[in-house]
Amino acid sequence: MQNFQSIYRSDVESDWCPGCGDFGILSAITQALGELEIPPWKCAIFSGIGCSGKTPHFINAYGIHTLHGRPLPFAIGAKMANPSLTVIAISGDGDGYGIGAGHFVNAGRRNVDITYIVHNNGVYGLTKGQASPTLKRGVQPKSLKYPNLNDMVNPIALALASGYSFVARGFAYNVKHLKEIIKQAVIHKGLALIDVLQPCPVFNTVDTKEKYMERIKILDGNEFPTTDIKKAFEKALDEENLWIGIFYKNPEKQTYEERYSEILSSYPSECPANLKMSDEKGNPTTDISEVLNNFLC
Repeated sequence: MQNFQSIYRSDVESDWCPGCGDFGILSAITQALGELEIPPWKCAIFSGIGCSGKTPHFINAYGIHTLHGRPLPFAIGAKMANPSLTVIAISGDGDGYGIGAGHFVNAGRRNVDITYIVHNNGVYGLTKGQASPTLKRGVQPKSLKYPNLNDMVNPIALALASGYSFVARGFAYNVKHLKEIIKQAVIHKGLALIDVLQPCPVFNTVDTKEKYMERIKILDGNEFPTTDIKKAFEKALDEENLWIGIFYKNPEKQTYEERYSEILSSYPSECPANLKMSDEKGNPTTDISEVLNNFLC
């Protein structure tokens, strides 16, 4: 087993606020990767914009800090180009469920074998606490002049409806529990969502660590995860409790890579990462002169 300290980059200084839930998520990710013994050169971590976007900076793996709301298409492209990689995408709730909502839904239709971790705290923390899509209507953190006017998005229900084959929720302050969810998500064959309740101690004065803990309950391990999507929906739509754990898991659902292999029988042997670009002497093996000539016409 790798020591998780070899995964965590202690040479990079963090600018997250003291008490931020991001620290717990980072700890859970590094421990999970260490226990799964995934080599850093076989792991690629993508992030969008926001406080969560800094996560790859602290992990000893390939890190790609992408555009606002766009880590999923980047991550999916990397997995299709090199299926041997362990690919993790990371977003905040605004990044993933706001500007990135279209990508979130359509990724579920494809079921590419990657893991998507969303830091969910109800606000846009990096830009001083505006209401995110997961903030309840009628509540008023200190950054809002008026109570939130919009209904909230239910990430678990949306993921179930979109076709994710692994749907879970964790809590940033229960690192051991979250670590185990991440390990299960990474080894799952298909698209896995982990929505993580991640208190923002500076800008969300409503959904605090203490308030979360009053409502959090752990799913019964004898009943969940389930392949019964209706049963998973019932827990997802519970407005009284915040259930954490794995709601739904369907390892039998065909992945996008498997569907693609039916069209291109040589995939993944001829995926872009495996194509031979030059011979032993370094000479290119592909002739693109015809393409170039078309540009010159």
